[in-house]
Amino acid sequence: MASTQNLGQRVDDFYGLEQQFSSDEIQVRDAVRRFVDAEIRPHVGEWWQAGVFPIELIPKLAELGVFGPTLPEKYGGAELSPVAYGLMMQELERGDSGLRSFASVQSGLAMYAIYRYGSEEQKTTYLPEMARGHIIGCFGLTEPDAGSDPAAMRTIAKSVSGGVRITGVKRWITNGNLAKIAIVWAKDDAGTIRGYIVPTNTEGFTAKHITTKASMRMSVTSELYLDDVFVPDDHRLPLSKGLGSPLGCLTQARYGIAWGTVGAALDCLNEAAAYAKTRIAFGRPIAATQLVQERLVDMLSMTVDMQLKALQLGRLYGSGTMRYPHVSLAKRDNARSALVVARMAREILGGNGISVDYGPIRHMANLETVDTYEGTYEVHTLIVGRDLVEENAF
Repeated sequence: MASTQNLGQRVDDFYGLEQQFSSDEIQVRDAVRRFVDAEIRPHVGEWWQAGVFPIELIPKLAELGVFGPTLPEKYGGAELSPVAYGLMMQELERGDSGLRSFASVQSGLAMYAIYRYGSEEQKTTYLPEMARGHIIGCFGLTEPDAGSDPAAMRTIAKSVSGGVRITGVKRWITNGNLAKIAIVWAKDDAGTIRGYIVPTNTEGFTAKHITTKASMRMSVTSELYLDDVFVPDDHRLPLSKGLGSPLGCLTQARYGIAWGTVGAALDCLNEAAAYAKTRIAFGRPIAATQLVQERLVDMLSMTVDMQLKALQLGRLYGSGTMRYPHVSLAKRDNARSALVVARMAREILGGNGISVDYGPIRHMANLETVDTYEGTYEVHTLIVGRDLVEENAF
């Protein structure tokens, strides 16, 4: 047991990054880790196979403070550092990408949209309740025919007396069937993209749970149908204007992904290394073979690279110098690296690697989605490329 614990410490902090975190950041990380170990790990394989999100966890997650933790206290936040928030996402994704995605959408997309583009009345009405987990939000941007090209959205908000009427379809919406409010992005009469707070019990609003997923099965993913849904003027996000508004929210969520994927990689690497030390083949542990050690070191190298990139991104965020291409590079590289680490871990576990009694196959399937959503590897490549050479290749 002590050997396994020491192994985990070596894997998690091979480059001594612990000394880079403040005591508050370490305390936050460890609190979320204890929660994941106690509440998530014993059941996550069953939840994933069943395709359910345990809603009884929502009050506990709120109590942990994972909803909007960087926001001002008057809006229900704790004014934590970006690094503390990143460590929260890391530990949640150790448990499951779907768990991190639930918290990430609530904080980085729905809550941030209201905080950044909402009125003071909207902020005080919704954000404290969302921080307490009493109101769950979702973010309606992606459409069946508008994923990587959100400017091609077809959802429209037609002006009427006292507000607008929204018609359209949104797809691949995390938390859609759990949400009490949806942040819906639609084109107004002038063709300008704007954001609207839409209560999900509004007449004409329907959420349909997507049940055919072979990935992110613990996450609730939905299709939203808006059929002439009336939204009053005071539910429009007044500061939202143009595609830059939803993309600004995506930058926040992608920041969380850059950290979260570190957690998935660490979980896979820890499990693969521990398994290799106990799995006997040809009279000795497979960890004593050159090929397995090479594989584990390759996994460690990628994971350390991910940790360093996430930490520096957090520093840039905290200093106010983070730009969205910085986030794109980290999301692009960390999501892809975590996916590779998960695949390699699955191989080391051999036949056991296809069982959800172990984490890698579940992480591997989840990370296929994480690698794609909120900007594919290719889209983020072009974002960074454009920033690098100042030429648009889209």
